[in-house]
Amino acid sequence: MRPPGRSAFVLLCWAASALAHADIYAFTDSSGVTHYSNVPSDSRFERVLRERVVDAARPIGTGWRARAATYAVLIDEAAQRAGVNPALLRAMIAVESAFDPRALSSKGAQGLMQLRPETARRYGVSRPFDPRENLRAGASYIRDLLEHYGQDVQLALAAYNAGEDAVDRHGRSIPPFPETRAYVPAVLRFYRRFLADIPSD
Repeated sequence: MRPPGRSAFVLLCWAASALAHADIYAFTDSSGVTHYSNVPSDSRFERVLRERVVDAARPIGTGWRARAATYAVLIDEAAQRAGVNPALLRAMIAVESAFDPRALSSKGAQGLMQLRPETARRYGVSRPFDPRENLRAGASYIRDLLEHYGQDVQLALAAYNAGEDAVDRHGRSIPPFPETRAYVPAVLRFYRRFLADIPSD
């Protein structure tokens, strides 16, 4: 389970107003691992993304498009295998790691979809920083959560962030954790934007 404050996601700031700002900070440590945060608590953090979100339906900018394109084939494969929407995976990855396969949180969440060690073990991942393995497990996990919560995307995302126990303990609703309350709308915002960016057949 994922208690509050233990996700390594890149927190794309949520606000109650329709206009939100999403500043992301990062630094690379001596081992070559990049750390991300929306709240820079270390002097080594530098802003790497400033985003002004006005309309979630607008196509994403070229920076995000390039990051997403790097793993497009693997994301599509993982989504198809798990039976989930690839736009949802892209949205989760954008918020979790900004498409950085080496992202690592201070709490040990790893890779594109920020798998916690127990989640990686649960889904048979031996190399959590390998994009293919990481995406397979992350896609399988969100699929299982969607099934558990009757395809309720908000609850599934809340459980991905805070854990099933937290969601169930709070009456199958989004737990009152600031991180989770920020995470869910941030992913949904990007989900809509990735959906809007997919050309119609």
